[in-house]
Amino acid sequence: MSEAVVDPGRRTWIAITCGAGAVGGVAVAVPFVSTFTPSERARAAGAPVQVDISALKPGEKLTVEWRGKPVWIVRRTPEQLESLKKTEAQVADPASDRKQYPTPAYAKNPHRSIKPEFFVGVGICSHLGCSPADKFQPGAQPSLPDDWTGGFLCPCHGSTFDIAGRVFKNKPAPDNLEVPPHMYLSDTVLLIGEDKKA
Repeated sequence: MSEAVVDPGRRTWIAITCGAGAVGGVAVAVPFVSTFTPSERARAAGAPVQVDISALKPGEKLTVEWRGKPVWIVRRTPEQLESLKKTEAQVADPASDRKQYPTPAYAKNPHRSIKPEFFVGVGICSHLGCSPADKFQPGAQPSLPDDWTGGFLCPCHGSTFDIAGRVFKNKPAPDNLEVPPHMYLSDTVLLIGEDKKA
């Protein structure tokens, strides 16, 4: 039986060709496989949002996005907090008992928040999904009652909400504004989208 003779030059070229093929295969596979992982935007859409509220002054509102929704952070003035006593009898669900948008236990109070000074709410009307406008200035204004104490007005069908996001009686909106899960990481940093420490 004769022994096969292997050409060393040919062996080198076969090895180089196989190596180049493997590198090319990996180069093609990596982008393909990476399409299966969620994008940064997709990951961010469901991830909690950390917000620095240190620069927010009394009477101001900050809007951030969480899960594609506008989330309002309102730093209420002492006068705005006091107005909640007046609106208590005028709102449809003062204790936030309705279940369409369940209110977290820590926000089931007259100011609907962890800290009375700060209101955190999703800026989407519970009627048809419009975004209400800020109407913080008290007093008579177009589309608002003469004894308006400040809050939010949905321009689509006239639903009004007090400064705690509670809907007034006999309005098209069936529920208060949603309070998202949230917690304070410090006195000046708020985490929206999570309310339990790991």
